[in-house]
Amino acid sequence: MRKSIILALFTTAAMPLNTLAQGSNDGFGVEEVDLKSLYEMVTKHEQKSKALELYINYGAAAQATHDSRNDEWGARIYNRYLKIEMVGWLTDHIYYRFRQRINKSNVEQSEDNFSKANDYMMVGWKFNDHWSIQGGKKCQALGSFEFSENPLFIYQYSDLEGNIDSSKGAINVVYNPTPDQQLSAEVSNTYNGKLADEFGKDAKISDGKMTSDGNAEPKPDIALLQKASAPLTYALGWNGKFFGGKLQTRWSYMLRTQAKDKYSQLIRFGQKLKLDRLQWYVDYSISLDDLDRMKITTREVAKVLAPTEENLYMGKICNLSLVTKMNWQFTSDWNLMLKGTYETASMTQSEQFRNYRKAYGYVGSVEYYPARKQQQDLRFYLAYMGRKYSYSKRSTLTGYNTDCIELGMIYRMKLL
Repeated sequence: MRKSIILALFTTAAMPLNTLAQGSNDGFGVEEVDLKSLYEMVTKHEQKSKALELYINYGAAAQATHDSRNDEWGARIYNRYLKIEMVGWLTDHIYYRFRQRINKSNVEQSEDNFSKANDYMMVGWKFNDHWSIQGGKKCQALGSFEFSENPLFIYQYSDLEGNIDSSKGAINVVYNPTPDQQLSAEVSNTYNGKLADEFGKDAKISDGKMTSDGNAEPKPDIALLQKASAPLTYALGWNGKFFGGKLQTRWSYMLRTQAKDKYSQLIRFGQKLKLDRLQWYVDYSISLDDLDRMKITTREVAKVLAPTEENLYMGKICNLSLVTKMNWQFTSDWNLMLKGTYETASMTQSEQFRNYRKAYGYVGSVEYYPARKQQQDLRFYLAYMGRKYSYSKRSTLTGYNTDCIELGMIYRMKLL
């Protein structure tokens, strides 16, 4: 069954690309806003050149948080986000994109020689209306509408999306058979650094299987991780628009080489309804990992499974994720956003940790846009975010929940 699904995706799909989309990903699904630059507002001259568009993305909030594990509330003034972004067309065929996070470490990584703060430094060539190619540091082509949103506007990610490290060195080839359909294929690095940088020296792995010599308590099977000769990721997918863009799709398949004989698969199906005052999407994702690349299960299970082992990671993980989000512009300057997530995690080879975890996420916000007439993407918001984690009795883990209330401001500022 799994092989037939993979074969169908490979033969019918590919990944999206619209190089100057302003979200975290390339392609359909990003909500484009026609912004007026501060240069135009100050000088009263229309900016006609496409060679440079310069943006600053900033978000800050007063935040109150609660964690049921200690049953305490805390408060702070939090600078959520600060990035600088440049995009442009140098000619009718050559384009580029650069995006750098200011409040993140600038230490270069051993594999791609860029820091984790760098999201984009890529250049593309558009051959004609149908074919294009791009290369450099960019967000991997991961599909889904949650991934395609500008992270500036995400109050709380799903667990799966929030633990995906997606900016890698990549080459992407794109074919647009029609203006409303995109197919592409991408090859990228699996990691920014070497295996030892990502998982530590002499890292070990266990899939949760237990063995015993008959005279002692069963112990988990543990093996040493070995690096792959070519730790690369291959992505195919399909983006579509139907009924004048009212129905949109973002489907994809990705295969990663994680370590020697360790692979990861990610299958995603995203559907979106886009009306004039209402937008609603549903994403469904399946992640099958020989090595726990997101480290969610490792953080929760490693010390329970093998308390004395150091630098141990879990294997044979299956993560399922369902995400739905609705935006409703109930007046011209106000928006209501509701979002829900349901996710599960399982160590498929472990009796104790098979289907051990369920995670629920819920977000609601009311947003006010005071400068839409001036074509500025400025919003003030009041948001509530919550999570609830439930574990099976066999896992011996204890469930908990978190809460967060934010009163904040977000501004995507176009300078040029």
